[in-house]
Amino acid sequence: MTGRRERKLSDDERVLWNVIARTTMPLKGKRAVEIPEVPKVEAPKAEVMPTKIAVEQPAPAPAKQPKRQYVAHTLDEPTRDKLSKGRLPIEGRVDLHGMTQDEAYSLLLTFLSRAHAGGLRYVLVITGKGNSKGGDGVLRRMVPAWLDTAPFRMLVSSLDHAERHHGGSGAIYVRVRRRLGT
Repeated sequence: MTGRRERKLSDDERVLWNVIARTTMPLKGKRAVEIPEVPKVEAPKAEVMPTKIAVEQPAPAPAKQPKRQYVAHTLDEPTRDKLSKGRLPIEGRVDLHGMTQDEAYSLLLTFLSRAHAGGLRYVLVITGKGNSKGGDGVLRRMVPAWLDTAPFRMLVSSLDHAERHHGGSGAIYVRVRRRLGT
């Protein structure tokens, strides 16, 4: 195929691909393809030049916390009511039951990225309620925390716990951010 350039994967895409590739099983009769680790490149060390006069450096100012541009808020009451009563459609669902944290994280990021790119507005993330011994599940605790991290802030506008018939405390309504220019 002439004229077609291959696009190089970014570091984030390569990490996501490696996480997903490790969870797959080869077809029957086929060997697994070895996935090389991405080598970490160390920055070259600067040479220190001896100085004749010792200059006292002022103590560095404490680093300011960067302003958070995107914060996932809770859904407003009218929107939550419309979602729970079915007057506002849930356009996508992802079920994270039985997954490890790494698997769930990568699937959730991929799902929300596709939902954002596809123009979906309201989706349901099913985390499950946890084990039967009374403890709440790891994913139930972690997913809301993940949705407030940098990769997800660009995708998520707001979230709230789902109503009982949509999964109750084991599911989350998520409003996906609108794409710029739409």
